[in-house]
Amino acid sequence: MRRTRDPQTLAESTTVLDRMARILASRGIDQAVVDARPEDPEPFSALDALSAGMLPRYRDAVATHPQVLAWVRQVAAQAVAPSTGARRQLTTGPSLLMAGVVGAGKTHEAYGAVRALVQAGIGVRWRATTAADLYAELRPSSDTDGERVLAAYSRVPLLILDDLGAAKSSEFVEEQTYRLINRRYNHMLPTLITTNLRIRDLKVHLGDRVSSRLAQMTTRVEFDEVDRRRLQRAA
Repeated sequence: MRRTRDPQTLAESTTVLDRMARILASRGIDQAVVDARPEDPEPFSALDALSAGMLPRYRDAVATHPQVLAWVRQVAAQAVAPSTGARRQLTTGPSLLMAGVVGAGKTHEAYGAVRALVQAGIGVRWRATTAADLYAELRPSSDTDGERVLAAYSRVPLLILDDLGAAKSSEFVEEQTYRLINRRYNHMLPTLITTNLRIRDLKVHLGDRVSSRLAQMTTRVEFDEVDRRRLQRAA
């Protein structure tokens, strides 16, 4: 015959709780912490996830330039859902070449554009790098595989390439820039490029092959000749 366990009486339950309390106290554990029940976590939005992966300075970046906002709308319109009911994903689209003086707000606008896409409900896989950092990663080294690095930047659906033309011109710089831009050009992958050079000077710095592809794949945006960083400090 199967025995059933008699229900615990209130006195027995109290004794067990007292014993647990003494054990916790002996180990220096606060009973109040054990008793506390965590509240339901706040929903973690796609924008929260994006911001967590951004540089702290640009986590609240907002795009305001009319041509940048037009680019966001155009790219969002071309996004495709991989299956019914799935979030639309950024796949192919146009690129932007943002030119202006140091501190004009180009990088801020680039990060703001990525945030605007996510706010519009678009899934975005992206990377960001400065041109100088990219060349440093691509230089031959026993610690890194330059071809693997180049492939990662070439294939990512959206790339921010900051400060193009800031690195000293060389055969290596011109060749690696061409390989990156050419791959993204051929696969029609959206690229947000910033440069401190005047657009007409890029040809001299990067060569005909790069400038020709940039001319075809990008909408060129000229920023005001104002260093906003200095203005903010002055204010």
